[in-house]
Order: sequence, then structure tokens, then C-alpha cells
Amino acid sequence: MRDLDEMGPVDYLVVEFPEGRLTGEGFPLLADLVDRGIIRILDLVFVRKRDDGAVDGLELTDLDHDGTLDLLMFEGVTTGLVDADDLAEAADVLSPGSTAAILVYENRWAGPLAAAMRRGGGQLVAGGRVPVQALLASVDRIDTEASR
Repeated sequence: MRDLDEMGPVDYLVVEFPEGRLTGEGFPLLADLVDRGIIRILDLVFVRKRDDGAVDGLELTDLDHDGTLDLLMFEGVTTGLVDADDLAEAADVLSPGSTAAILVYENRWAGPLAAAMRRGGGQLVAGGRVPVQALLASVDRIDTEASR
């Protein structure tokens, strides 16, 4: 792993695919982010939540059934950050019968900025995400108020 002092912020995503409908459509875009040095994948784990609530790991497969392993470029991508506790937490948010991708990644684009802030004594004390639905609701509210 690169020098920790130079790393960018690390984020994670748990993306659920209802009824196990994982098409792989987003994987070329993910690969492009890696190729351009915008992110670095630290862990990528696929899981399925059974109807009884248990979560099982999934092997990488041919998603579109064309005979080619669609996710070969991601095979073996792991640092061990995603552990059994993380899988249990994922189980809490997933619907039975769904498949999910758990992605842990470094925001490489922010590495130089984060390193400069750390050298200056700064430290991250909070972070978060604004869901797209909240953003859309806010824009709708502003549009409604402006049209009055």
C-alpha cells in the first residue's frame, strides 16, 4: 500500500441489486476511474442475501452469459478491509434475495490535497454524502418557491 501520509480519503459503497440482477453495466466505468487514477480499489466483495437473512460471498462470474468473465479485472482485489463484521452490517441493509457489491476505494484525486492538509495540522472530523433524492427534493422545493 502507498505511504499512508499521501493517501486520499477512503470511502465505501454498498450497492444492492434487487433479486440478484447484477448486469455489470457499471464495471467498465469503474475500470475507467481506476485507469485514470481517480480512484484506487482497495476491496471489492460481492455478496448475496438469502431469504433466511444469511449473507454469502459470491464468486466473480460471466454476468451477461457471453462466455467471458466480465469482472476478471477485479478478481482478487482485496486488502482485507471488508471483514465478517462488515458483511453482517451489509446484511442489515440488504433485502432478502438481493445481490450486492461492497466497494472500498481511495479517492486518489484528493490525495495531494489531503496530504497538504495533514501536513498543515488538519484532520478530517466529519464527512458524509448527500443522497441524490435529497438533492432533487431540494431543487424541486426551490423551483416551487421561485415560481410563486
